[in-house]
Amino acid sequence: MSRLLQRDTVPPVPAAELTVRSADGSRIHVELHGPEDAPAVVLAHGWTCNTRFWDAQIRDLAADHRVIAYDQRGHGLTPEPGPGGYSTNALADDLEAVLAATLAPGRRAVLAGHSMGGMTVMAAAARPGLREHAAAVLLCSTGSTRLAAEARVLPLRAGALRTRITTAVLGAKAPLGPVNPVSRRILKYATMGAGSAPDRVDACARIVHSCPRRARVEWGHVLAELDLAAGVRELRVPTAVIAGTDDRLTPPVHARAIAAALPVGLGLTELAGMGHMTPVEAPEAVTAKIRELVTRYVATGTAAERKAATAEKEDVA
Repeated sequence: MSRLLQRDTVPPVPAAELTVRSADGSRIHVELHGPEDAPAVVLAHGWTCNTRFWDAQIRDLAADHRVIAYDQRGHGLTPEPGPGGYSTNALADDLEAVLAATLAPGRRAVLAGHSMGGMTVMAAAARPGLREHAAAVLLCSTGSTRLAAEARVLPLRAGALRTRITTAVLGAKAPLGPVNPVSRRILKYATMGAGSAPDRVDACARIVHSCPRRARVEWGHVLAELDLAAGVRELRVPTAVIAGTDDRLTPPVHARAIAAALPVGLGLTELAGMGHMTPVEAPEAVTAKIRELVTRYVATGTAAERKAATAEKEDVA
């Protein structure tokens, strides 16, 4: 039995849960794990996923980090959105709201985003809330533009036909149905490396199949038209990138383009044989990168930041 299966049998129990209101009034479900005064990490999951996607990272990091994980609008325990609907601007609003609600003024964290979670960070790159609270960023298996054109899920030659069909698939309204051997094989082919362990495939399948159909469809339309290239150029904090070499949804061409355009890039790590679901397929590598960023950009400054914040409050009083 693999470590992921052993750990994911029972989801990690959060130290606290809260509901955060976004700019349009949408309710965002947030989980808080680990010691309140420990170095902070914020986790943003991807399309059709939820906070359970990060279980391996939460279990490892929560021993000595404050881990903040939230369900994107329409996913997991976060209900359908308010008037802001489905857009990259709404994703940025939600992230800002989570940061403001969970981190004291001036407190900084490592932000890790997978797939649409990485796009969330890019969408919020120029926002005051991100610039106040982001000490460093990890972008996992994501892209900033041309997702439908570059995706290699369909075994067709690159071109207009493949792009049109991929766009249609992203917005397809057909239900995913139950998790069974056929659906697991399809999900593995589309999103994971060929060598992925069966329990990890099953974990991803159960998460993806639990996503409400409307959220999957609406966000699929957003992804098909995505253009966050400007957001990459605005991400002016130290940023590392991770990608699987066998990612069909967001092939490494995206990660390489992002890494080359980042103002404060920390390099690209390509994980051989891994697909799109890198936090589940290679949990040790992703967690190690998060820890590295915390050690380098957060942990050494945590005590000083708390002292400065306390002094500022006393001066105001």
